[in-house]
Amino acid sequence: MRPLIYIASFLAVLVAAFWAYRENYATQELLKNVSGLNRQIANLRATLDIQKAEWAYQNRPERLQQLVNANFDRLQLLPFQAEQFGTPQQVTYPPEPLFGLTIDPNAAQDELIP
Repeated sequence: MRPLIYIASFLAVLVAAFWAYRENYATQELLKNVSGLNRQIANLRATLDIQKAEWAYQNRPERLQQLVNANFDRLQLLPFQAEQFGTPQQVTYPPEPLFGLTIDPNAAQDELIP
């Protein structure tokens, strides 16, 4: 009976060792993938920072003013004036609901059908 227990425990150790070996290499492969993804993220963030800087450079006010001046005859762009904006009294609001009923636009369709 003892030799059977020794053989079974030896086989259990072999299976555990094989499993640990495979898990070790699978973990190392995943760590390499994560490292590669982290490098890609860093490169994309650097590219995004460059694009943000380029956007800020292209949209600086003095450059835009030069473009407006250079293309004034075609675009007729002028600075905003206070008179161009309306007053709160000029805003049109939706009409009052009839008979005190309100319609909920967020209500589900199946809730409306009895």
